[in-house]
Amino acid sequence: MVNGTHVSSTGLLDTLSVHREIAKGAINISANPADNGMAVGSFTELMKHKISAINQDQNHSSMMMKAVDSGASDDLVGAMVASQKASLSFSAMMQIRNRLVQAFDDVMKMPL
Repeated sequence: MVNGTHVSSTGLLDTLSVHREIAKGAINISANPADNGMAVGSFTELMKHKISAINQDQNHSSMMMKAVDSGASDDLVGAMVASQKASLSFSAMMQIRNRLVQAFDDVMKMPL
């Protein structure tokens, strides 16, 4: 019994055999259908894509706010929602950046 769960040897052997088949290439793991056809090649490409999306949110929010300020639009609620969405996206991006920098620093401080 491990951490309150029962681990059987046959279950472990089955899992091990599946992993061996995956390693050999006999079992092909397909892409996640929730990705909607977005095939990101690397972490760098993923980050570029997300930063671009956040930038578009910021620009859209700015255009909506300018339209409300100039009187071209009376959608104040939509402009405020877009502004909050852009702000939240940017804050989340900054938290991710901070965690990545912290992780990099932790790796660099590891003794060899």
